[in-house]
Parts: sequence; structure tokens; C-alpha cells
Amino acid sequence: MKNCEYQQIDPRALGTSNTRTSTTLPCGRKHPQRQRRKWEVFPGQNRFYCDGRVMLARQCGVLPLTIGLIFITSGLFFTFDCPFLVEKLTVFIPVIGGVLFVFVVVTLLQTSFTDPGILPRALPDEAADIERQIDNSGSSTYRPPPRTKEILINDQVVKLKYCFTCKMFRPPRTSHCSMCDNCVERFDHHCPWVGNCVGKRNYRFFYAFIVSLSFLTSFIFGCVITHLTLGSQGGKGIIQAIQDSPASVVELVICFFSIWSILGLSGFHTYLVASNLTTNEDIKGSWSSKRGEESGNPYTYNSIFTNCCVVLCGPMPPSLIDRRGFLPPEETPQIVTSDADLPPFMAKNDANMEENCQEFANSCTA
Repeated sequence: MKNCEYQQIDPRALGTSNTRTSTTLPCGRKHPQRQRRKWEVFPGQNRFYCDGRVMLARQCGVLPLTIGLIFITSGLFFTFDCPFLVEKLTVFIPVIGGVLFVFVVVTLLQTSFTDPGILPRALPDEAADIERQIDNSGSSTYRPPPRTKEILINDQVVKLKYCFTCKMFRPPRTSHCSMCDNCVERFDHHCPWVGNCVGKRNYRFFYAFIVSLSFLTSFIFGCVITHLTLGSQGGKGIIQAIQDSPASVVELVICFFSIWSILGLSGFHTYLVASNLTTNEDIKGSWSSKRGEESGNPYTYNSIFTNCCVVLCGPMPPSLIDRRGFLPPEETPQIVTSDADLPPFMAKNDANMEENCQEFANSCTA
């Protein structure tokens, strides 16, 4: 066997046009590491758009229906009813309708695209530390009953439940949304009509949306009835008025079936705001008087005005999930591509060099 000493290989001797003189023969090329944002690895069931600036629930199929109903009804109103009412009554009718329409759309988008108050899940070290503090009896396939902690709020005992998904004890008034798979602070409910959870950070937008939508629906409903009433005067009759403006009938039907539910929802949430309650707490009866005097609502200020100011006018808490933040470099995986992903000339040169190197090694061992 011949002894072959390692020496620099001249690329020209290998029959290639590549002038690289590197002694390393990589099997693939590594792309420069791209910093990944946290929204790309977000564990919840949410969708992100505009590089993480906009977030929605994964099941938001009803949101386009909500937007469509608002735009269709308002479009028909401005196109077919407003010209007649401006001529017969006043020019302020489309102005009022336009202001209400813009306010409804803006508050709807704010409710849908705002982080409702999602709490980040515990890091592995934090989760392990919490688990060490809890007696984990039973097998690995057995999930023990919900574990709780008790704290005092305004001299009243409040239980904090442990979240098995987020690996933490939920703060007061926090609940885990099964649709979005997130713990939401001051969780009110998951609303498919807005395509998002309603919580601490977007409840004020949701309340403003349903109240303004109530005013807009009532305003259009009243204007359509006025249009048909005025159109039926002069011996024409209501049938002739409907034939002259069939779009008004479509608006009338949509508003008639919507106004009752919207007004009822607005009234219900007005009661919740005045009492400083959430829909989740009201449905579960968390602070119901039936449980005794000691189970009163510990979060109320015993004043309707103060409760409204705290819920609707308090400072906006910052988002805690930092969805547009960057992952640390050590958590960013390196992407290695195959020869199929390389430029054609580089893939060909690398293949020729590897083939010639193999021939050179065989000659050394001959």
C-alpha cells in the first residue's frame, strides 16, 4: 500500500472551473441564520398576519359574515335611503349614519385584532419548579384533579386554579379559552362574531362596538320606516313605496332580526360593566348572592360610576406575549439545504469535486 500524504488539492487538476482552495468539503450549504419572531412559534391556536401585528382566532369564519352584514346594510342605506331622506328631511341623516358606521367598523377591528390579554406560558424551568412544589401522585397517564391556591382579595378568599396546558396558576379572573388554547386575563368570553377572545385588553373596544352597533341598527331601522312612510304618502300606498325602494325591505328585515339581540347584548354588558363582572363570572355564578354574604364580588367598588370608569377608562395594560419580539439566537434553528436547493453551478461544482476526491482517495489506498 502506498503512503499518501495529505496536500492541498489544486482545483484545476480536478477538471472544474471552481477556484476554491478550501480544505473543507461540505455536504451542504448553510443559509445565513434568519432571526425568527416569536409569533412564528406561538403555541396557541391563533393566526398572525402583517408580520405578527394582527392576530385572530383560528376559527374566525363568522367575522367575515359580521363585516359583510354591516357593510351591506349600511351600503344599501347610504345608496337608496339617504338621497330620499336628504331631499325630504335633512342633510344630517347621512352625516349621523356615516359617523356611526365608521365608529362601528373601527371598534370591531380593534376588538378583533387586539391581543385580549393572553398570558405567556411558563418556561420549562418555571414549569418544573412549579411541578416540584406540587405533590404529583399517581401514574404518568393519570391527571390529578385541578389544583388550587387560595389568596385574599379585599378580605375575601379567591381560589386560583392550576392550568395544565400553560403550566401555571391562573391569576384572578383568568380563564383558559378552549378555542384559542390560551389563558386570557380577565376572560369574558370567546366571541366568534368578532373572531377573538374578549378579555382585559379589548373589552372596552368590544363594549363600544356593540353599543355603537345598537345605535347604528336602530338609526337605520328608524330611517327605513320613515322612508317607506313618506314614500307611501300622496296616494301611492305602502305597496308602491316598497316597489319604488325594494332595497329598503332588505334593510328592514336585517335590522328587525338583529336589533333585538344587539340591544339585549348591549343591555347585558352594561349591567356587567356597572357591576364590574365578566360574562364568565356571571354564567358560573362566581359571586352570586345565593352563596351567602361572604361570596360577594370582591372586585366591585360599590359604585356604578367607579366601576364603569375602571372597566372602560382605565389605563391600557401592555401586551405580555411580545409576539413581534425576536427569538434568542440559540433558539433559532439552522436551516441546511440539500443540493437541490443550491444554485445550479454550485451544485454541479460540488458534485464534481466530491467525485474527483473519491477517485483521489481510491488511488491513495491502491
